[in-house]
Amino acid sequence: EVQLVESGGGLVLPGGSLRLSCVTSGFTFSSYTMWWYRQPPGQEREWVALIGPGGSYTNYGDSVKGRFTISRDDAKNTVYLQMNNLQAEDTGVYFCNVRGAGGRNEWWGQGTAVTVSS
Repeated sequence: EVQLVESGGGLVLPGGSLRLSCVTSGFTFSSYTMWWYRQPPGQEREWVALIGPGGSYTNYGDSVKGRFTISRDDAKNTVYLQMNNLQAEDTGVYFCNVRGAGGRNEWWGQGTAVTVSS
C-alpha cells in the first residue's frame, strides 16, 4: 500500500531553519507530483509547495516563497522541504501528499509538528 512518513519537525526559534523529509513507498515515486501542506493550530489545512516528476518544476504558496525550498531524491523515494527564516506563523503540522490517477484518490502521511517560538 501507499505509505508516506514525514519527519524532521521540532521546536525552533524565529529565524531558524528545519528540513522536513517524507519517505514514501508503495508507488512509482518518480512518476508523481508531490505536495506539502500544513495545518496551523485551530486553522484549516493549506497548501505549501509542490514538485513535479523528476523535479521538473516547483511551485510555492505566497506565504513561503523565498524561504522554503521543495526538492526530491527519486533514488530514495523521498521529498524534502527546506524551511528557512521560520516565523511563528509557520507553526503547524506539516503533511506530505500524493494524488492518484485522475485525482480519484489521495494519500497523506501522519504529519510532523513544527513549532516556531521564542
